[in-house]
Amino acid sequence: MPKKLIKRYMPDHQKIREHKSLRFLGRLIHNPRLWHFNRRSVSGAFAVGLFAAFIPLPSQMAIAAAAAIPFRVNLPISVALVWVTNPITMPPIYYALYRLGAWVLGSPVAHVPFEASAQWVIAEMATIWKPFLVGSLIAGVTCSALGYFLVSTLWRLSVARQARNKKKKRQQGVATEIQES
Repeated sequence: MPKKLIKRYMPDHQKIREHKSLRFLGRLIHNPRLWHFNRRSVSGAFAVGLFAAFIPLPSQMAIAAAAAIPFRVNLPISVALVWVTNPITMPPIYYALYRLGAWVLGSPVAHVPFEASAQWVIAEMATIWKPFLVGSLIAGVTCSALGYFLVSTLWRLSVARQARNKKKKRQQGVATEIQES
């Protein structure tokens, strides 16, 4: 079930291989292990992709792709999961990460009026970078571990359910044959 569901929404391998932001990886992304759909590969991809999603850099997709290669996890899922933090979700997520980091470090939360400009981000980042980075690291590690174990557990449960259903069908078939004879 998870395998079919994931494959249904995955983009074409060729499109991902030819994506301009992944060209720096060259022939490394042609490794067939990066395209497998099994429990280990998919759960590992969730870990890599969710961790990269909370790295506050503009090159999250490239980071996820580069990390997927040495860990030999599913590349498309790793890259797709960085979109958890997209232009719509970034402001509330990043603010929550800053608040988390400030809470962990015991520093006061700065209340600054928001401006949608690059100068504002650069100026404010100079004052809030430490709690923001701490919150990002905590959230990245936590979501990465939760994603890995949740996907792995759901995958195992799905496989066990499929095996039980097959066994039940076989037993029903045998019982039907016995009744007919």
